[in-house]
Amino acid sequence: MKAIKKFGIIMLFFAVKVSAQQISSADLQVTGLTCSMCSNATQKSLETLNFISSVKPDLNKNIFVLTFKKDANINLDLVRKKVQDAGFSVGGLTASFNFNQLKIDDKGQAVVDGNVYRFVNAKSKTLNGPVKASIVDKNFISGSAFKKQATTANSDAYASGTGVVNGKKTRIYHLVLS
Repeated sequence: MKAIKKFGIIMLFFAVKVSAQQISSADLQVTGLTCSMCSNATQKSLETLNFISSVKPDLNKNIFVLTFKKDANINLDLVRKKVQDAGFSVGGLTASFNFNQLKIDDKGQAVVDGNVYRFVNAKSKTLNGPVKASIVDKNFISGSAFKKQATTANSDAYASGTGVVNGKKTRIYHLVLS
């Protein structure tokens, strides 16, 4: 009986690892930067997040290339918050996801490791391997881009970023595949 429990625990561990998605990197566009001190403030704010391994600014494009720690629990809302804490806004965030047989349902939704993703431009599809996707939620894109996207998002949770999934109020990220 004890051996069966151990085997079950080990299989559960591998099942979680197999189904896990991983975000390896992201291009974060920040708006409102006017000088190198603005860039430094944003970089220092982002570097306080324990799941980021490196932040490389590209001042010509106002982009920060974020590299995430392997197997870290990444919270993209915290990335947005750190940019806002530094006094600026997120103009865009495109991340490289590594999906492992992620099935998107006929409504464009997929749940993986507790994260709920609604794909604006994909339905009834399986994603496998590295995939680039942009987050199109409020405060992840410009206000005008958000208003434009809202007309085509076709999601009851788009305006608030939250919805009820499996009976619980849940954060829902809206993504557009690149």
